[in-house]
Amino acid sequence: MAPSVPCTRAAAALRMKQIALDNQDRTIRCLRAQLATERRGLTATKKELEETQVALEASHKVIAGLTEIDLSMYKKIERMKVKKQQVRANHMECHQKFQARIHEAEDSMQAQHLLIEALVDEKDSLLQTIHGLQEANNAPAPFDGDWEEEPEEEPEEEEIEDIPLGEGEIDDE
Repeated sequence: MAPSVPCTRAAAALRMKQIALDNQDRTIRCLRAQLATERRGLTATKKELEETQVALEASHKVIAGLTEIDLSMYKKIERMKVKKQQVRANHMECHQKFQARIHEAEDSMQAQHLLIEALVDEKDSLLQTIHGLQEANNAPAPFDGDWEEEPEEEPEEEEIEDIPLGEGEIDDE
């Protein structure tokens, strides 16, 4: 028994070392598998990060473009507002000028109307004076006492002939 004990102990120790090595080997394989999984995950994460970074850069470019468009539109709107104010001011100025012209024309028409009334009154007075002088001189009246005023002529509107609508043919006769 004695001679086999050291062999058994050595075999047991060897066997324990073999089990420990097998356990370490399993642990190493397991850790390598975890490491490979982590690397694949890291690679996927890196790829997602790169895609996100590309998308972010594209978004920044789009935002920069939109900002530029926004500024351009803002400037155009401001120019349009200024132009609108100028147009409004010009319109008011023209309106005031036309109102002044209308008032001048109305005043002129009223003055002409008063002048015409004064001339008609003077004509009537002259006719009465002439009539009175003719009676005083026993002269025949060149016209009867009923003076008829001629009606004011209104401009005649040109009549537009009705042109029958044909089929678009032109007759050169």
